[in-house]
This record gives sequence, C-alpha cells and structure tokens, in this order.
Amino acid sequence: MRNYQKELEKIIAATESTGEVPKLLLHACCAPCSSYCLEYLSEYFDITVFCYNPNIYPEEEYGYRVSEIKRLIDESEYKHPVKVIEASFEPSEFYTAVKGYEKEREGGERCFICYELRLDETARRAKELGFDFFTTTLTISPLKNAEKINEIGEKLAGKYGIKHLPSDFKKKNGYKRSIELSKEHNLYRQNYCGCVYSQR
Repeated sequence: MRNYQKELEKIIAATESTGEVPKLLLHACCAPCSSYCLEYLSEYFDITVFCYNPNIYPEEEYGYRVSEIKRLIDESEYKHPVKVIEASFEPSEFYTAVKGYEKEREGGERCFICYELRLDETARRAKELGFDFFTTTLTISPLKNAEKINEIGEKLAGKYGIKHLPSDFKKKNGYKRSIELSKEHNLYRQNYCGCVYSQR
C-alpha cells in the first residue's frame, strides 16, 4: 500500500531544494479539516483555498462553512499568504452526479462520485489559473478513503495536465492537530459530512 504522506514529503523536499514556493490550489470542505492542512502546507506552498462543495445541504450550512474557513484564515498566521476562491453554489451539479446512488451507504460509491465531482472542478480551475499543484483537505478525515481520493486526483492530473499533490493528512497526527486547532479557534465542527444523505 502506498504511503502518500511520504510521497508528499519527497515533493516538498524537492521544491525546497530549488528554493521555489509552488502555487497550490487546495480544495477545502470545511474549516476544521482545513486547519491542519493550512498550518502544514503553508510552510512550503503559496496556497489558494478553493471552496467548491455543491454537495452541502442546506445552503445556509454551505455559507456558514465558507465563512468559518475565511475566519480561520483571518485569525491565523502563515509563512506564505493564504487566499480564498469561492465557487458559485450549484447543488444541482451534485444531485445530477449522484442520481441513482441516493441509497448507497455512506463512504461508498456515491461518496466516490462526490469526491471526483469536487476534485475535477479543482483540477480544471488549477490548470486554468496557472497553479503548479492541486489537492484536497478531504484526506484528513479518518472516515474518508485516502487511497481513492489520491487515485481520483492522479486520474484528473492526467486529464487536465496539472500536477496532483498526494496526501494523507491524517498521518503525522494531522487529524489530532486539526481537533486542537478547532478548539483554539472555536471552529464550528459539523456532525455530518455535508450532503442530505450523510445527514440522515
């Protein structure tokens, strides 16, 4: 089984040796998941956080999660500045993508389709805007399939001709650190992944 954290560390070492600060488009689902990822990655990358989550239900929840990400960034100090791009919220994109998979178990095929939907837009936008890499905060969750997320990322890297940054952010106590940072910043920690099906 591949160690995505080790692969990430190799890329970081290679970029550090050249003195470069690559531009990274980081797909983010929420502030708690973003907290550790930003603390860690901002040491080595010029990061723009990309909020694209048409799966979130209801719309008020989506808006609140975005505002918490922005608040976290405003309250934190990073080695390199962190910016935010907010995509338009179009829930129909999610419902169209997962049609026929509504009754799938949480963590199954419906979730894989959702990962790909969000990562596809991230990779497309990263290529369009001239980023060096794209990745997602999703791998920090112990409930998410990091192997599947990286597999999708690599496929999309080939599709768009943009480098995918491998990750398994729960490694090196990343998930534990995200809980600590959530407490420090009093971040809203939702009790469901995001979509109406996960809310059930």
